[in-house]
Amino acid sequence: MTNAQSPELSIRQPKRIHWLKWLRRTHAWVGLWGAALGLLFGISGILLNHRMIMKIPAVKMEQSQIELALPTPRPADAKALASWVQAQLNIGREAAKISTEPPKTVTWFGQAIQQPGQWRVDFHSPQQSVNAEYWVGNTFVSVKRQDANVFAFITRLHKGVGMGTAWVLLADTLAGGLAFLSLTGLLLWTKLHGSRLTMAGLGLTSLGLAVSVVLNSL
Repeated sequence: MTNAQSPELSIRQPKRIHWLKWLRRTHAWVGLWGAALGLLFGISGILLNHRMIMKIPAVKMEQSQIELALPTPRPADAKALASWVQAQLNIGREAAKISTEPPKTVTWFGQAIQQPGQWRVDFHSPQQSVNAEYWVGNTFVSVKRQDANVFAFITRLHKGVGMGTAWVLLADTLAGGLAFLSLTGLLLWTKLHGSRLTMAGLGLTSLGLAVSVVLNSL
């Protein structure tokens, strides 16, 4: 006795196979798109994850400091100071941040002292940071420089330090790709492996461990 498939089932079966093939190919192509960036963000993510606890000593920023004598007349404002420092040190990018603090009265050993205003200018790139600090009235500006080694360089790329809009949008494609790969991976598991119980067990175990660690740290 033979079991004949209904016409309706025989039509649905090729559609299902075609959909699974499309899903597998799309999953593979999206994974290929993010492979190089995923490796970069994966390595830098491990380094950043260990920056506070279980520190990895590979990430280093070499620091140096100089004091630059200001010209006469001195820069009129923080923006003029930023342009002057940029020209003096041959920095090939605009200041990432310019901040000012007005004069204020502070208490020092029980005495009220008038503290002058402060201007601060920051220049950032993936390989280095330059921070200029000026107390209004001084004849010089203090400049600190930090140079990143290879590992610090890739962690700064991960954080987008000194990078523009194009890098941010490119990193967004990787983040979106990871979300897509997670969803398509779940679908492929259920359709190809069939064990929904195993899938649910793995997923809930991972989620449960994450929630447990977070709750224990609160």
